Amino acid sequence: MKFAHKRVGAVAAVAIAAALALSGCADTGGGSTGGGSTADTGGSGGSDNLAITFLPKNLGNPYFDTSSKGGKAAVEALGGTFAEVGPAESGPDAQVSYINTATQQGVGGLVVSANDPKAICDALNEARDAGVKVVTFDSDTNPECRDLFVNQATADGIAKVQVDLIAEQIGDAGEIAIVSSTANATNQNAWIDKMKELLAADHPDIQLVDTVYGDDDEQISFDKTAALLQSHPNLKGIISPTTIGISAAARYLSTSDYKGKVALTGLGTPNQMREYVEDGTVTSFALWNPEDLGYLAAYATAALITGEITGAEGDTFDAGDLGSYTVGADATVLLGDPFVFDKSNIGEFDF
Repeated sequence: MKFAHKRVGAVAAVAIAAALALSGCADTGGGSTGGGSTADTGGSGGSDNLAITFLPKNLGNPYFDTSSKGGKAAVEALGGTFAEVGPAESGPDAQVSYINTATQQGVGGLVVSANDPKAICDALNEARDAGVKVVTFDSDTNPECRDLFVNQATADGIAKVQVDLIAEQIGDAGEIAIVSSTANATNQNAWIDKMKELLAADHPDIQLVDTVYGDDDEQISFDKTAALLQSHPNLKGIISPTTIGISAAARYLSTSDYKGKVALTGLGTPNQMREYVEDGTVTSFALWNPEDLGYLAAYATAALITGEITGAEGDTFDAGDLGSYTVGADATVLLGDPFVFDKSNIGEFDF
């Protein structure tokens, strides 16, 4: 299962160094995890309640389908019970009812990719008060609302690889825009802020002229891309730090007069992006392995449930096929580094 550690070019090498810096809470900033009082359902030795429910931002999203596949494999390997629930569409408070239901059902752990850093906090802390271990992955809440955050890569590393890719593809000069997911998405906003900092500091000839939001909806993202290009006729590149956004933007570009003229990069899955790389619409893009992310999140949740770890900095736990991991600052676990996909290697991956 573990992603082959293959890098493409100097861009990825720079991202590795940034990602390994482990900046702690990459999505929401610092702070300790001292929110709702987490009841211990099994005493100081932990619990054996390995009923673990995954709550992605929305169902029917290929990215989360892949992360849940990894989560399910891990939970089953541990002898637990896996479930996945979630809203059909992303929204700031769309996940609250699912958190409440999981709490009422008495699950041992809840693994959540947050649509909003604050909107689900009360529900999560009620779950923690009831003894549920709460782990966020992919997109964090405020730190006081969970027990652990499994981060796919640092915000610095993710932002840098995308900025470096677009700079390389447009000759480090010209107008670019961003097609993001939802306006409140914790991870997207953290990455965008870092990208703005990097552009200002290291790429003075690149101008970020607009940021639009496709709400993690394929058709909305497609339409936003079309409108963006009409509004900015001198646009040279687009960054889309969301798997749905980048594939929708690629679909639009692939049959438009902008193909080959407007560069597109960001975060996507190989299966979504393969045809667009092979037909020349997209040169390269980046991502981590979402299956590994879900797998690691499930093992981390189980370690909390059983009492193997508490979420304190320096705690270590076994993550099955992925090996041993250590909890960092702000109760954060780092999966690894961004990877770059292009025509030379995209055929090697299937997710």
